[in-house]
Amino acid sequence: MNLFRTAMLLAFMTALFMAVGYLIGRESGMMIALVIAAGMNLFSWWNSDRMVLSTYGAQEINEANAPEFYGIIRDLSAKAGLPMPRVYLYDNPQPNAFATGRNPDNAAVAASTGLLQVLTPEEVAGVMAHELAHVQNRDTLTMTITATLAGAISMLGNFAFFFGGSRDSENRSPLGGIGVLIAIIVAPLAAMLVQMAISRTREYSADRRGAEICGNPLWLASALGKIARGAAHIQNADAERNPATAHMFIINPLSGQRMDNLFSTHPDTENRIEALQRMADEMGSGSTRAAYTAKPQRKARSVPNTGRGRHDDQTPRGPWS
Repeated sequence: MNLFRTAMLLAFMTALFMAVGYLIGRESGMMIALVIAAGMNLFSWWNSDRMVLSTYGAQEINEANAPEFYGIIRDLSAKAGLPMPRVYLYDNPQPNAFATGRNPDNAAVAASTGLLQVLTPEEVAGVMAHELAHVQNRDTLTMTITATLAGAISMLGNFAFFFGGSRDSENRSPLGGIGVLIAIIVAPLAAMLVQMAISRTREYSADRRGAEICGNPLWLASALGKIARGAAHIQNADAERNPATAHMFIINPLSGQRMDNLFSTHPDTENRIEALQRMADEMGSGSTRAAYTAKPQRKARSVPNTGRGRHDDQTPRGPWS
């Protein structure tokens, strides 16, 4: 159902793009904007992993300097039948994680130092399984296509704003000034709503597949609650400066964006947790819920140093080597 919904939303986005182009300049205006937007987004898609990882100052790690964290991802990748992705840590106190890359063979997964400080290894396994699910489902590609179409629609709107559409009678908007206004105001807003709807749909799908990969939906459910609480109280300055990357994270890293509404890139966390708890009951793991949440914390060890040194004065709380 989620795959069908995503396909329908992408089809709507494509139809919207074609309609806007036609409203502004009929066939010629539509094709010019498509070529420019496609070129810009092709570059972004090909270099998206390096751009995002650089934005957050992520440092690549290996089994030598982060054996437990790296080992979790290696084991999960084997269970999912995926190639081992590149593994990164970025120095930020807000617990969060994301995946990037144009396909499974060129994927990377990244977690914040805050994530390792707050979560248990089981919860981290649930989070990283979710990110590997995005890789397996090729959600990074889906969202790139969506961003391409949304960017093309916005470009058409900007073109109409500055130039008022084609002056050529043969290419003039069939609706005149009304068509131009639709292209400037309504179409970009509709494209943004569809893009956010696709992002929310893919999160639910990745939650379910991630729970299947790690083997226990409650690990991910518990992690989502902790991450949401952390994101609500700890600001991610890098994400605030680059809000276009918010949809990549397992929980929206931006402040004040926690409602499950048309303008949110992520579903409501409580809805996601409830869905995972229902899945646990279906899998017969509901009896483990109380035992898991009551599990004592392990002795804290140091978090791997990412080299940025932003929070060296804080004592790490997570059970990591």
